Amino acid sequence: MQAQQYINLVKSTLDSLDPKALELLTDAFHTTYEKGGTIYTMGNGGSGASASHAAGDFLKGASYGLEKRFRMICLNDNLPSMMAIANDIGWDSIFIEPLKNFLKPGDLVIGISGSGNSKNVVNALEYANKNSATTVAMSGFKGGEISKIATINVHAPVMDMEVTEDIHMVIFNIVKKQMMARLMGDAPSMGDTYDQRIG
Repeated sequence: MQAQQYINLVKSTLDSLDPKALELLTDAFHTTYEKGGTIYTMGNGGSGASASHAAGDFLKGASYGLEKRFRMICLNDNLPSMMAIANDIGWDSIFIEPLKNFLKPGDLVIGISGSGNSKNVVNALEYANKNSATTVAMSGFKGGEISKIATINVHAPVMDMEVTEDIHMVIFNIVKKQMMARLMGDAPSMGDTYDQRIG
């Protein structure tokens, strides 16, 4: 694929995103934050990196300067516990097991999977659904199983894993900007950062 073809595919996928789904996702972040709930992210491989990146952005960037901060945990960041669960119980349980320790009703659980069919993500979202959490599916390709079971479905309609990963980070950054705007009381420009807030 040529560079311009890739860029065009990213652009067309962004144009195809459902604005209502993005609004629902932002509202879910806001509701969870206001109620003092915890937001969980998870994924495998590149999706796991996106899950970790998003959690870091909200723990620092979106929380900086706020008296009340975001409670956000990436379930694939604790490598020792994840590998112990994988070794002793099974890879399909690496996300559901820590949720059994921490999840409370009203929390927000975000599962990221390019195919939408990663069994460990499916299992965790099913558990969250059964325990009164709000669930979010972030997928690509045809949406997969998670898009069918989650409370909110945020789908990147593209048959390409790398573009799917790009779109998922754009979505998280959109939500971060929206939350910063809401909690600051007026919308910052797209160039604003937490550094400018304290400058």
